[in-house]
Parts: sequence; C-alpha cells; structure tokens
Amino acid sequence: MREITITTEDSNQRLDKFLKRYFKDASSGFLYKMLRKKNITYNNKKADGHEMLQDGDVISVYFSDETFEKMQGVAASNPMYDWLSSLPHQHVQVVFENKDLVVVNKPAGILTQKSKPEDISLNDEILAYLISSQQLSRARFDLFKPSVANRLDRNTTGLVLAGKTLQGQQFLAEKLRTRDAKKTYHCVVKGIIDHEETKEAYLKKDSASNLVSIHAIEIPGSKLIRTRFRPIRHTNEYTLLEVDLLTGRTHQIRAHMAYLGHPVMGDVKYGDTTFNEQYRKSGIRRQMLHAYRIQLPGGIDCIAEEPEEFAKLF
Repeated sequence: MREITITTEDSNQRLDKFLKRYFKDASSGFLYKMLRKKNITYNNKKADGHEMLQDGDVISVYFSDETFEKMQGVAASNPMYDWLSSLPHQHVQVVFENKDLVVVNKPAGILTQKSKPEDISLNDEILAYLISSQQLSRARFDLFKPSVANRLDRNTTGLVLAGKTLQGQQFLAEKLRTRDAKKTYHCVVKGIIDHEETKEAYLKKDSASNLVSIHAIEIPGSKLIRTRFRPIRHTNEYTLLEVDLLTGRTHQIRAHMAYLGHPVMGDVKYGDTTFNEQYRKSGIRRQMLHAYRIQLPGGIDCIAEEPEEFAKLF
C-alpha cells in the first residue's frame, strides 16, 4: 500500500481527475473499479471519485509496486523530462513570476505551442526553465505539466501567460474566459489615424486555411468582434496604435485593421504587399504587432517594452 498526501498544488480538483493525472496509463474504467473495490480509498473511506480534494487529504492505493509504476507510466514520461532538462531556454524572458504563474516576453520567430511533434516551442522552453530553476521536479512533472494559457502567432511578440500549478492554470483560464484579463497591444499600421475609435464587425474563421474574413453584417458562422484603438504617434505614412481587444478572436487585430484600410506593417496574410515590401528593404521582416500589456485581478500588471524595430520606425 502507498499513500498520496494532497498538497496545496493539488487541492480544489476532483478525486477522479487527480487520479487520471497521477495514473496516466490507467483507464477511467480501471480507476473507477479500484474505487468501488476500495483498492483506492480517500481519507480511509470508500470514494466515488467526485470528492473535491483539500490540502492534507490522504489517498491510499492498494496496488502492487509493479502495477503502481505501470499505471503511472513512469518509464514513458521520463525521456520527455530528460529532453527538457537539457533544452536551452534562451527565449524565456521572465517579466513576472509568483508561485502559481509566470509571464514571459515572447520574441519573434518561435511558436507558442507546437504545431508538429518536432517543433521546439516557447511552452517547451518554459518547462525547461522551470526544471533548470528546480521548480519542476521529475515526480511533479509526471503528475502535472505546466502550460501556456494564451497564444501569440509565431511572428507576434509580447506577453504570454503560463500556469506553473493547477491553481495557476485554473486562475488564468477563468480570467481569460471572463475577459477579466485585460490585454493591450501595440502595432504599426499603414496610413494616418489621429483619433481614438471603437469598431465592430463580424469575423468568420476558415480552419482549413487558418485565415479569417471580416464582414460588415453577420453571416453564418461569423462572430461579433469589437476593437478599440488609439494613436500613440504617426508619420506621414504609418501610425503606432495602442489596441484593446474588447473581444478576442483569431487574428482579430490583423484582419480587422486590414478591413478598415489600415493593415499591420509586415503582415503577409492580411497586409498590403507593396507597403510591406517598401519597409522590408528597411529591415521590417515580420508583422509589427506586440502584446504590450496584461492586467490581471489581484494587482498583477505586466508590461513588455516594444522590440527595437518599433523604435527604428520613429
């Protein structure tokens, strides 16, 4: 028999969900059977799996050592931990960190999460950073894997949130869902904008092409978008904007600004080819879009200064 004592990191989740994470190679049917037969007990009592775990609770597991390790999938998970342990994490620029979450400033050119198994993503590098800083042990990694909570496109820079603990992930997911996480972007767009505006339209996503289209009226499959923007400074040819996403849809800023006649500089999907080529010769080789600020309940206010390409333009 082995005992698992619940810590603060594992509290406030259902027993069955915890068991599925802990015994990653066990089927749900097997785990529920073990609960029914009292081969797994909760605080020395029979449980059905719906109990909410609290700090200090004890789960008793009456498995053989061989079955325990087999159901944990220890052998399968160790190679990933070993790979991450040796992975450089030079793209992890920490802006804010506490025991539950970390906010990093993503540079251009790296994916937030993998699109193919062979990719090395910012999420991988965050895991590598947590391992190297001794915040993520091998045993903890087998039970829970920290993860990013929001995504930026490969060539968009700026703030990315990641939950280091289950509580951190749940907090970020809830605040992003309810839009209590206020996100502000900076971008350089074609033309002159000299006053603040809030614009509405309808966005429809084509998952096959990973492109969106913007429409003045609602069409089947479209969703309402609201974008507020204000000028920071401008030249005779382009404007630096501060943008608040009042809704958060795929490619919303890039597609909406292009629809309004002010495409983001360097944007190859929705931008102006001639305008982009003009500034490509000056070294602008990506979309000039930066996740500048994130404000979270509890007084967390993170700012990532714009990359040097922005300063060169002005």
